[in-house]
Amino acid sequence: MKYDWNLNSIPILQLGSAFYDEAKPAYFPLAKLRYWNENVPLQVDRKRLWDFNPLENNLEKPLALRYHGHQFQHYNPDLGDGRGFLYAQLLVADVKNQQWYDLGTKGSGQTLYSRRGDGRLTLKGAVREALATELLESLGVNTSKTLCFYETGENLERGDEPSPTRSAVLTRFSLGHIRIGTFQRLAFLNETENIKKLTSYCLNFYYQDSIKDLDWNDDLLVASTFLRLVCERNTKLVAEVMMAGFVHGVLNTDNINISGELFDYGPYRFLPQYDPLFTAAYFDHNGLYAFGRQPHTFLWNLHQLGGCLERAFPGLPFDSILEDFSDQFNLNLQKRFLERLRLTCSDPTLVGETISLFFQMMDKNKLHFEQTFFDFYGFDKVRIQNSLQNKGYQGDIYNKLIDNLEKMKINEVDHQTNPDYFKNDKPCTLLIEEIESIWSLIAEKDDWSAFENKIKAIRKIRPF
Repeated sequence: MKYDWNLNSIPILQLGSAFYDEAKPAYFPLAKLRYWNENVPLQVDRKRLWDFNPLENNLEKPLALRYHGHQFQHYNPDLGDGRGFLYAQLLVADVKNQQWYDLGTKGSGQTLYSRRGDGRLTLKGAVREALATELLESLGVNTSKTLCFYETGENLERGDEPSPTRSAVLTRFSLGHIRIGTFQRLAFLNETENIKKLTSYCLNFYYQDSIKDLDWNDDLLVASTFLRLVCERNTKLVAEVMMAGFVHGVLNTDNINISGELFDYGPYRFLPQYDPLFTAAYFDHNGLYAFGRQPHTFLWNLHQLGGCLERAFPGLPFDSILEDFSDQFNLNLQKRFLERLRLTCSDPTLVGETISLFFQMMDKNKLHFEQTFFDFYGFDKVRIQNSLQNKGYQGDIYNKLIDNLEKMKINEVDHQTNPDYFKNDKPCTLLIEEIESIWSLIAEKDDWSAFENKIKAIRKIRPF
């Protein structure tokens, strides 16, 4: 299985028209810039991201990507980009090399896949996604970035928020928009050659640093390598998600990106207190995507990818490849736990036991999730003693936790967080009440000060 990819030419166009359909941006009566992420390393005319006129030497027309997916584990072949499209792909240089990134929209109008939807995004939805991506990035989660959003001057009717409500168009900056559901569509249609083509595409454009010695003539090796790499990135991602206390809400296969980025934020929540059964979506009646089930959900979704690949690569041992998921997840969880507390320890058994004690303490004493990580950062006993919730730091579990932490060392080299951030007495959080308060000021008074101040507070977490 050998495809010749030009790594300096627009990737999606090389993939071919079997994977997308042309789309047309909607007309909107207003173009009011409400948020621009100056931390995204792009030199793009802001006006271009309002009317989506083609960028020079890029896509001539936006593209709605084709995909299927399991939604709450029920297969749905009637999906695809229904209120967004791929606007451009840009080659961006970082400190190591060059990497292709997507500019994808949300709320930019109807496409062939809109079904009965209006193809629009509420302004509140844009506000929520920008806040989520900013905080997740600050907490060390590999996430898509919100590049910008504009208010568009339309009134939308929605059943899950007071209507009429204001509208927006949001632009994402991400590694890509190839989903597990993209592979599922090809398997559903029995397009095995396109599965092979897409596998090669993903390896070359998302995993180029890991395939330098890959034998492209060995199809099973190529497929195994791809599945293993996707698994590795997603075990790391879900460990980051869990250590951020984040509940995505709709981890369907069409929302799992093979590049290992979290994206598409709908009814998300950050945990107020540790609760494995906490759900984000009001319609998740059975708790399928509860906080504590997220690792299992990622694994289930990866099994769907493995099954799709096996259709094109008979004999692919995808079950055995995915047996490594739990071990990889636990190793990543331990690594991320130590990073969040700025500790170092070479004994995985001790770290595993410490994590268990840490969460047992939060659970038993009803402690605030983010406040607890904040208090224990760098194992600063003065901050622990002076914490706003110090009455919860007592008992046998707490004492055993302290004994374990005494055996660890402060990581003097790697600062994951701005040290000045810990001069405060409480962390920056994004609980549902805070989001609603921010939105109320916007909805009732068109007052954006709370939103802007929250973005500034979130960015102060970062070490840069």
